[in-house]
Amino acid sequence: MSFARIALATLMSFTAASALQADEITKLRIATEGAYPPFNFTGSDGVLTGFDVEIGNALCAEMKIECEWGTQEWDGMIPGLVAGKYDAIIASMSITEERLERISFSRSYYNTPSTIAVPKDSTVSEITPEALEGLLIGAQGGTTHSVVAEEIYSDADVSLYPTSEEYKLDIENGRLDAVIDDLGVLQSWVDSEAGSCCKIIGSLPIQPELHGQGIGVGVRQGQEELADRFSQAILAIRENGTYKTINDKYFSQDAFGE
Repeated sequence: MSFARIALATLMSFTAASALQADEITKLRIATEGAYPPFNFTGSDGVLTGFDVEIGNALCAEMKIECEWGTQEWDGMIPGLVAGKYDAIIASMSITEERLERISFSRSYYNTPSTIAVPKDSTVSEITPEALEGLLIGAQGGTTHSVVAEEIYSDADVSLYPTSEEYKLDIENGRLDAVIDDLGVLQSWVDSEAGSCCKIIGSLPIQPELHGQGIGVGVRQGQEELADRFSQAILAIRENGTYKTINDKYFSQDAFGE
């Protein structure tokens, strides 16, 4: 269900709910993109799933809060939260200084690097700016990975896409020389039949000034107590093993980071 179709009455009820103290909240509406596998996507059964969604459900269970999911296009994610269309974002959103000017975040629940993939027949084997100079690189717009591409690969031609699925189609069809995205996204893709066109050639070191402070749960400013509840729940599911169970379903490495 898209959040664009939420009725005004529902919007008003959730706006009122957001005014409650964090420990009084019993129900939250959570937005995710639904088009960023393996972190969030719609399964063949039409149900939202993925690492973000499973972690979010585990956090809600730990907090003893009923959580209801819906999808929101990436570009409208923060405006929708600020407008009160939903109460939290769990959508692989990096904690950056720019975003902290508009919303608040929990502590990070994963932190993985920007990674480069190229066609299997590409002669490019390094991820240095010199190796990618003059090449056409695809990235999802409005993400930290697109920022990294434009900052580090300034001598390349960076083409931005609304979703990760669209740049994948273009590199599959020979219209891109390389793509940049999260390690988990590209590893999952190249390991699948859909991504058999391509190979990973390397990951960049995580740079907080570009990548931010990891991936967090976004909430409205003024809801710092709610952000803290999410942070405590993140540490709790790390401690009790729930995080590892979900992590190992999607990744061969620990996505949590430092």
